[in-house]
Amino acid sequence: MEERNSKTLSARSAVLSALLGSHPPRLPARHLVRIGALFGIAEGTVRVALSRMVAAGDLSQAGGHYTLSQRLVERQARQDESRDPHTRPWDGTWEVAVVTAERRAPADRAALRHAMTALRLAELREGTWLRPANLVRAWPEIVTAQCTLIDGRPHADPTPLLWDLDGWAAEARRLERALDGALDRADGLAEGFLVSAAVLRHLLADPLLPAELLPDDWPGAELRARYDAFDRRYREVLQEHLKG
Repeated sequence: MEERNSKTLSARSAVLSALLGSHPPRLPARHLVRIGALFGIAEGTVRVALSRMVAAGDLSQAGGHYTLSQRLVERQARQDESRDPHTRPWDGTWEVAVVTAERRAPADRAALRHAMTALRLAELREGTWLRPANLVRAWPEIVTAQCTLIDGRPHADPTPLLWDLDGWAAEARRLERALDGALDRADGLAEGFLVSAAVLRHLLADPLLPAELLPDDWPGAELRARYDAFDRRYREVLQEHLKG
């Protein structure tokens, strides 16, 4: 779902959140209008946003239905991966990516930073990225073209320098509490929509470290389990609302 911290959404954010949370990411205009109405967004405002998003290449439109662009489908895939991450047993090895390309354009620098964040690497110092080698995924060309990749074993655990685990855990527990009561409020559909977006955003920021590097009470698995249960219930309630 689209990122948002406030109690209201723009028409664009409401549309993106709805489509990023749908499988497949394709919805009729009338459903997107009804979702916008949850936040007091007028039908005309939603339809203007849809037209602008099609023009910008964020959406495609056919037969009254709107579908995410390929770029945003890839974002949805990262979001889905954050809910059910593909990990492997960790043998103590760390992945290290060191920038060695010369004369990089600003766009290439920005693309590399975006890719590293998506791959859940953290920057130890400028141009040096690393993480434990416990994730199953391929290195994209934007990384291999700019970096030299190394497998290594730090002499001391660099985890505290790279991630704020206490901060992530505290926010995860706050979101668990928010999930518990979201659908029971008078504005349950709108509140659930916002809480759902916040949880998905937070899961994307989970470094997905091996258990050996995490506190014993790490809430990652619990947040995922509680969100999955919430999401099933929320989708049922939302579908009933959209049919009405």
